[in-house]
Amino acid sequence: MASEDITKLAESLAKTKVGGGQLSFKGQSLKLNTAEDAEEVIKQIKEFDGLEALRLEGNTVGVEAAKVIAKALEKKSELKRCHWSDMFTGRLRSEIPPALISLGDALITAGAQLVELDLSDNAFGPDGVRGFEALLKSPACYTLQELKLNNCGMGIGGGKILAAALKECHRKSSAQGKPLALKIFVAGRNRLENDGATALAEAFGIIGTLEEVHMPQNGINHPGITALAQAFAINPLLKVINLNDNTFTEKGAVAMAETLKALRQIEVINFGDCLVRSKGAVAIADAVKEGLHKLKELNLSFCEIKRDAALTVAEAIEDKAELEKLDLNGNCLGEEGCEQLQEILEGFNMAADSTPVPSPPVDVATFLAFPSPEKLLRLGPKCSVLIAQQTDTSDVEKVVTALLRISSVFKDEAPVKTAVHETTDALMRKAFTSATFNSDAFITSLLIHMGLLKSEEKIKAVPSLYGILMTLNHMVQQDYFPKSLAPVLSAFKRCFELKETCWVSSHCLSEL
Repeated sequence: MASEDITKLAESLAKTKVGGGQLSFKGQSLKLNTAEDAEEVIKQIKEFDGLEALRLEGNTVGVEAAKVIAKALEKKSELKRCHWSDMFTGRLRSEIPPALISLGDALITAGAQLVELDLSDNAFGPDGVRGFEALLKSPACYTLQELKLNNCGMGIGGGKILAAALKECHRKSSAQGKPLALKIFVAGRNRLENDGATALAEAFGIIGTLEEVHMPQNGINHPGITALAQAFAINPLLKVINLNDNTFTEKGAVAMAETLKALRQIEVINFGDCLVRSKGAVAIADAVKEGLHKLKELNLSFCEIKRDAALTVAEAIEDKAELEKLDLNGNCLGEEGCEQLQEILEGFNMAADSTPVPSPPVDVATFLAFPSPEKLLRLGPKCSVLIAQQTDTSDVEKVVTALLRISSVFKDEAPVKTAVHETTDALMRKAFTSATFNSDAFITSLLIHMGLLKSEEKIKAVPSLYGILMTLNHMVQQDYFPKSLAPVLSAFKRCFELKETCWVSSHCLSEL
């Protein structure tokens, strides 16, 4: 390790915060690759008597450094809180599981009894969950109350592994007379989807002690939402439910509303950007009206709720003395509806606190991962430029994916229609004017994804052709669209009209 690096490390460690049983290296930007790199960190861990909390977030820890840090932790039996988010910056995904295994084994060896484990913002994927699976099943986690795994890229596979580990932890801890009593669970932005959410719902139903669940932006549709709703009903202590930016639809919203009727401790409901629509909103309003006297916040923003349903929601909060915020921003109220909403809230003396507030900004990655008309509009006037800039147009598949995501939110409403057209134009103009872009490969891949060409690979076709057809109709009229591709689309015109699959092998395209 170079002398200047050692000096920099020493300066960073001088800022280390110590107190209340906590040793913090938070935000030090330490690059701990080798055992030598970690010497000062190890020294402080060893010398800290009564270590109860260790903060390593905002650093980057390699496999070798993790091993020696783990060795130092083997004698820290009083450790209760591991704040280990964002501690693998720049690491290969393959490095993270062995590092986590070393640290987890150390906690087991030490006989620690954890209360909080935070591994958020570590992009370890499904394999990374294997890295702390043994820890979750061990006595070190029988006492766990808070598990935070936000933005870890677990996916469906990781969600299933995690669910199985939690169930095993509950089984083993119950056998010892002290069942796992998890209170806070955080796993937003993990692409859990229906299968991952359903697996976790089964674990939640067994645990039964949850007070807060945060699972926003996971691509969960109504089957997964319904499974979660059924699990939440068996967790009577629930105070906070945050499922923002998943897709309830009416089915999921109605199921969740039935569960809300059985919960008495709810303080925060965040179903913003969840497409609950009017029927779902009315069902939720009924649940709110019947009970939920401790409710402090209700977020139903950007849910495609129409005026009458939104007013029903507002009327349902009349006797909620604890309510601090009602968010109905981004719904279909119209000017008259907004005025009526304001009147209702003013009648409750709540208008100042409960008028719709702006939702947080959306980035391109979030829109492309979970597209919706509202997100596209919330990207702002530069949405077309941003998406074009952040899409690698040298990769045909990435262009096709981006185009399909953009077109999927098409609506025959001026703001959305304009945004879709402008964004499509910016993206496709950039692609088609690039000397390296393969137009033939693009149109072939697009038709495969539309379900109009059969592929040797298993590719799931888009569920609806409406958006992409309307977008293609716009594209072919633009000056950037290659005239050579027009005959190909014309050959599939009948398939478009009938919305049927045209089982033509892809090599036939060259003959059209």
